[in-house]
Amino acid sequence: MNMIKHSRLTAFLLCSAVFLSLTAVMAADNEKKAKPVPNGFRTALIYDDLFLEHDTGPGFPEHPDRLRRLTKHLKENEISKRLLWVKPDEQIDPIPWIHEMHDKKYVVELKRACDAGEKRMHESGDTPISKGTYEAATRAVAGALTAVDLVMKKKVTNAFAALRPPGHHAMPDRAKGFCFFGNAAIAARYAQKHHKLKRVMIVDWDVHHGDGTQEMFLEDPTVFFFSVHQYPLYPGPSGSPDIKGKGAGEGFNLNVPLQAGSGDAAVIKAFETDLAEAFRKFKPELLIISAGFDAYRDDPLGALGWSSEVYAKLTEILRGLCREQGHERIVSLLEGGYSKGGITEGVRRHVEALEAGMEK
Repeated sequence: MNMIKHSRLTAFLLCSAVFLSLTAVMAADNEKKAKPVPNGFRTALIYDDLFLEHDTGPGFPEHPDRLRRLTKHLKENEISKRLLWVKPDEQIDPIPWIHEMHDKKYVVELKRACDAGEKRMHESGDTPISKGTYEAATRAVAGALTAVDLVMKKKVTNAFAALRPPGHHAMPDRAKGFCFFGNAAIAARYAQKHHKLKRVMIVDWDVHHGDGTQEMFLEDPTVFFFSVHQYPLYPGPSGSPDIKGKGAGEGFNLNVPLQAGSGDAAVIKAFETDLAEAFRKFKPELLIISAGFDAYRDDPLGALGWSSEVYAKLTEILRGLCREQGHERIVSLLEGGYSKGGITEGVRRHVEALEAGMEK
């Protein structure tokens, strides 16, 4: 009888050991898949070398060296050590989310044109393409969605995505102005549908008006689009202050045109008055910045004459407004910026201001 009991006990212990061993292996596998984000980071920086595969040809303003300069500059500065550098999440399929904002036929045609080695989309000089463009553009969308996830899951306070190609001129059914997919617009809809947010605000401070983003939300009262931009300038009348939305979206679109040479003072005033009023009234649950750096004083495509310091000031204003709403959920996505100073010093001052601690 004792031998039987001993055998049963031995079998039980062996089974328990095997179970615990399997459990440990499964836990380790799950941990590897989950790739938990380290604690202690306030700001994530999303980047992928794949963005460089969008080849626009010699002499084109929007070129791969923009990101090479940006990442090199950041890594040479102290701020780099305080950033969580991550690649776009490979578990995210960007295509269904691109289809939320873009016509499926256009998406298919862009892929076909890139695969075929064509050099221009829609035969337009402002949308050069290459074999790597489609993959870079879809990866950029994945980068924007990754930024939203990191912020909404509270793994970081905010995020800056160094994306390429940019997105705020992309129309629902066509490429335009260096842009193929509306990164900011898609990120906003993703935040609403995937993370169940009701109100998202997009603030666009690129020197050019974000006509594509505006078009996508013109009749939508759940996404507030605010833009400061040089006016008149490309893309033209879409940046008029008279455009305030349509139908249910009336009052949820605000364009603040700035005169060439108006400098830092004009945009700071616009943020502290027009934007602050709209922000407090709308009460967004997430802020997305279409962060262009072509309003910088040396940019060849703009003439607003901003300093690099103003990007820190604007960031601080936005963080303060978010804190009034009880959060600091900010996702910043790179748009334009074609001077060396704008894409290095300007971006760094913005990222430093995102990462800096703030007094309560």
